[in-house]
Amino acid sequence: MTVPTSPRIETHPDILALRAHSEETTATTAAQAVEALALLCGVYLAASPWIVGFGFATNLAINNLIVGIAFACLVGGFGSAYERTHAMSWAAVGLALWTIVSPWVVAGHALVTAFATRAVVSNVVIGALCCLIALACARMGLGKGTLGRGTPGGRR
Repeated sequence: MTVPTSPRIETHPDILALRAHSEETTATTAAQAVEALALLCGVYLAASPWIVGFGFATNLAINNLIVGIAFACLVGGFGSAYERTHAMSWAAVGLALWTIVSPWVVAGHALVTAFATRAVVSNVVIGALCCLIALACARMGLGKGTLGRGTPGGRR
């Protein structure tokens, strides 16, 4: 068996700096507030068909349930493992944009009842809010140590 001649990657200074930066980022009150809002938005999105009253639009209701749970689970990982999950905030932006267009794509012509306006307004508002929150999560990774530099420590 060979003995490694170089230190393990976990002890590399850049990895340690990235972990320290991620921990510092998620420890702020603003980051915790963004994460809590994102979680609440995901839960609302999942329950919105029954809160707003378009649960009868089965395809849209199931879509909102799945996307809401996915959004909540996705942003739920930011607080505990931000250094490994912050890149997925762009997936959360994608889910938010999907939420905005989904009433027309998923429900289509089936969404012509009196509840259509409620469903569209609910999805557009919560989708826009989720998009802003997901962008805020993505922005948190670009803290003062990384803006305009190659690595968190400012080295290239």
